[in-house]
Amino acid sequence: MLQEQEFINHCKENVFSGIGISTDEARNLINISDDSLKFLAKSANEITREFNGSKVDVEQLNNIKKNACSEDCSFCSQSAFYNTGIETYQLPPAQEIVSKAKKAKNEGAESYCLVAAWREPSKNDFEKVCNIIEQINNTVGISIECSLGFLTQEQASRLKRLNVKRYNHNLETARSKFSEICTTHTYDDRLKTLQIARNAGLELCTGGIIGMGETREQRLELAIELSRLEPEEVTINILVPFPGTPLELQTPLPISEIVRIFSLVRFMLPTSIIKISGGRETKLSDSGKELLQSGANGIITSGYLTMNGNPSEKDFEMIKEIGLEA
Repeated sequence: MLQEQEFINHCKENVFSGIGISTDEARNLINISDDSLKFLAKSANEITREFNGSKVDVEQLNNIKKNACSEDCSFCSQSAFYNTGIETYQLPPAQEIVSKAKKAKNEGAESYCLVAAWREPSKNDFEKVCNIIEQINNTVGISIECSLGFLTQEQASRLKRLNVKRYNHNLETARSKFSEICTTHTYDDRLKTLQIARNAGLELCTGGIIGMGETREQRLELAIELSRLEPEEVTINILVPFPGTPLELQTPLPISEIVRIFSLVRFMLPTSIIKISGGRETKLSDSGKELLQSGANGIITSGYLTMNGNPSEKDFEMIKEIGLEA
């Protein structure tokens, strides 16, 4: 145990000095013994505080199109391939979305992310989204992020001109696992979209879902890919098995495995926002307090794409309780 702690300290000092950690060191960190796991989490927290201070990034989402998506992602309740019985709708009127953006800002959210369930936006839908962004810019003044599926370079550049700060496009899982999760597009399709967004000057938000039956080694594989991309934000979801999807009976991950991946990603990406996303309220008994002291420094509040979340007031109080700021 002492030897493991010395190794963790060695890795932490290399992060502080800018050297970073190697792939072999990352593998050793994620496989640290249970006896040393709290020390790993504490060290990840020290890295977070050193590079990011005590600020927690709080974001709200708006699922602006909840409909039968053409992709067969096995975790997704919005896929047309599965009978999940969720409510569906097309793009609502712009003013409805703008009003929700105002509400998000008034509740203290740092950013507001527009999310749409489709493979890629049609020309008509993309124009509608651009109009919505313009109205939010003109009347609300909150940082806007988008998650609109696959983009062309022209579309990405248009979003940049509209002052969209960050584009979200998750890798979902490791390359070696991806074909078990989705068959209607490829891992390289997702990487291409991230490169298009980067080429347009947009910041990147990417990550995945843990607890889909992947191995610990595959979670490491995902972390290595994320580190290579150097995203400004990493979003880590914890699978909430949805009835009607192929993963509805998936066994939950133990909290120790969740702590491992959050801590490891912090060692690999010391300056990024690491956000606890879907599953925070239902899969973590403390709504994320432990993870916010184990490498994470961001949350999504007030709900997700197809399920509710904590009221923002409750989340801000939670952040305050552990001595952090929002």
